[in-house]
Amino acid sequence: MLLGKQTWEFKNRPVILATGITGGPFEADGPLRSDFDHLFDDGWLEEKSFEKAQQRLMEEAVKIALKKSPIEKEQVNFFISGDLINQITPTTFSAKALAMPYLGLFSACATSTEGLALSAALLDGGFADFIVSGSSSHHAAAEKQFRYPNDYGSQKPPTAQWTVTGAGCAVLSKQGNGPTVTSATIGKVVDMGITDPFNMGGAMAPAAVETIQTHLKERNVDETYYDLIITGDLGKIGRNTSFDLLKQQGIQLEDKQYVDCGMTIYGPDQPVQAGASGTACSAIVMYGHFLKRMMQGEFKRMLLVATGSLHSPLSVQQKDSIPAIAHAVSIEME
Repeated sequence: MLLGKQTWEFKNRPVILATGITGGPFEADGPLRSDFDHLFDDGWLEEKSFEKAQQRLMEEAVKIALKKSPIEKEQVNFFISGDLINQITPTTFSAKALAMPYLGLFSACATSTEGLALSAALLDGGFADFIVSGSSSHHAAAEKQFRYPNDYGSQKPPTAQWTVTGAGCAVLSKQGNGPTVTSATIGKVVDMGITDPFNMGGAMAPAAVETIQTHLKERNVDETYYDLIITGDLGKIGRNTSFDLLKQQGIQLEDKQYVDCGMTIYGPDQPVQAGASGTACSAIVMYGHFLKRMMQGEFKRMLLVATGSLHSPLSVQQKDSIPAIAHAVSIEME
């Protein structure tokens, strides 16, 4: 059901049956260590490249999620996923190895919620029975493509963020027991003219605000409806900027009610500048940490707003500004 122009309400409320979360050695040193299903002790994952390591992160996450779920791999109708690397090849090779019908996505670090929204729409509309949705990223692969290889040892400014190494995915169904996906708001591309690729949080903050405003308006609820509103990977700069912008728009959130995945996955003693980023960031923290807390009864309603910076190395070299997007998905316990 369409609400307004950008929001879907899912009458049949697709269910998250199980999740799978993988990470690397740096993630193992963070405060969410116990929320991962599997942590690798080496960034190479015994593979020949960082891109192949990222592929394995996703494959393992999917296998774990399916093992935890009540269904078999052969029952999955679609694998919906994406990543940051050239033509989303790590995800595509994962899909080949998993041998599932595949829909590849790119919304940069907003891919996790884009996949979750589309999965819920397909299930709610009767176009699938079971879907696996998720996203992955690898710190070294992303640094090599978008900035400088780690071995270069370049100095980063305080506004920079650290790409997460890991993958997060969920098995979704038309029915079953578990948290339900109740609505989704598809965001617009917002471009405020920022050209600094080391300030993605600042570039993405207005997109998060635009989508949150639209979601609340079109769903006809206010900010108190949600126990938590969780942004994807704005980091310290973007989170504080968007928090202030929301207040200016009359959306008065409590400080503890508005949290960011990029400020959650790593601890204060880890050198990540403004926080975390990467396609896996929101998927890992949402599916591994916040969903776990929801199922333990800490809260009943959360809105995940994953944000994506839609630039490329070429667009930065050509001095283009950085377009950004945010997609929102609400998850609730019955």
